[in-house]
Amino acid sequence: MASGLAVTTLLGATPARAQAGADTVAAIRARGAVVCGVTGTTAGFSLPDSQGVMRGLDADSCRSVAAAIFGDASKIRFVNTTSQNRFTALQSGEVDLLVRNTTWTLSREASLGFEFASINFYDGQGFMVKKGLNVASARALDGATVCVQPGTTTELNLADYFRSNGMKFTPVVIESVEEIRTAFNSGRCDAYTNDASSLAAFRATQTNPADYLLLPEIISKEPLGAVVRKGDFKFFDIVRWAHFAQLTAEELGITSQNLASFADSPNPDVQRFMGKTGDLGKMLGLQPDWAVQIVRQLGNFGEMWDRNITPLGVQRGINNLWTKGGLQYAPPMR
Repeated sequence: MASGLAVTTLLGATPARAQAGADTVAAIRARGAVVCGVTGTTAGFSLPDSQGVMRGLDADSCRSVAAAIFGDASKIRFVNTTSQNRFTALQSGEVDLLVRNTTWTLSREASLGFEFASINFYDGQGFMVKKGLNVASARALDGATVCVQPGTTTELNLADYFRSNGMKFTPVVIESVEEIRTAFNSGRCDAYTNDASSLAAFRATQTNPADYLLLPEIISKEPLGAVVRKGDFKFFDIVRWAHFAQLTAEELGITSQNLASFADSPNPDVQRFMGKTGDLGKMLGLQPDWAVQIVRQLGNFGEMWDRNITPLGVQRGINNLWTKGGLQYAPPMR
């Protein structure tokens, strides 16, 4: 992982101002940095460390785009966004892309003017309770109060689940992640619902994680990943293939630690990945070693997962490579 990946949170700073149909890559190069919208509050995905450096899977996915464009993963700026303002930030050009636990849905692509370039986490919505509630299943939550964020697929899924199971609930709707977690801890709600990854991240940061129980039911499909504005397929391709490059590296066994040993590999797939043949970088408007720079500075996808998600106690499961029974699958780099 590259050193010196300091975080700049751009609340009130100069916005990206790259509108749909514009040349986003040209704007990024002129600015000298990729501007990426994240939560900034979720352990394992995007949360500043004690030095103020943004850490997490989403933060590193943002950095992979900077590494591809500049050959330098540190040329990145982060904007903390909420579930309510994230789409406005992208539409207005305040950010170049979003990578902040945002679910890919038809309506978001068809009506908001967005394209989902990649999925860096296959997730699903779950429920968390305190063990003292003595509840072992979401089906036992009839009549419960449930903390949920507004303006999310989570809120819609919650209503659908209770209605389809003939149960009643009282929503406690709070926008701020910090406030909703405080409300849950203080007993304002019996259960807290969110993506299972977010719930696991919350539990991992508590003083006594064993006091919290993730219920077994997963009630939705939540493919989370990078979102860009429609109309600029040059930038879309770079964001998409930055993710695929990390998957391809993992498939080929290329890591940040052994990268140099592949420099003279006779394997045609490796030669294309390393930028020796195929002109793949030129096709994307990038340097020949764009994929090498991503892996050198951030690792392959497995390394990124182990660094950010494994400490949460979350098994890789369906987020494994397709060759290991998971859903992560990269089209051929050729």
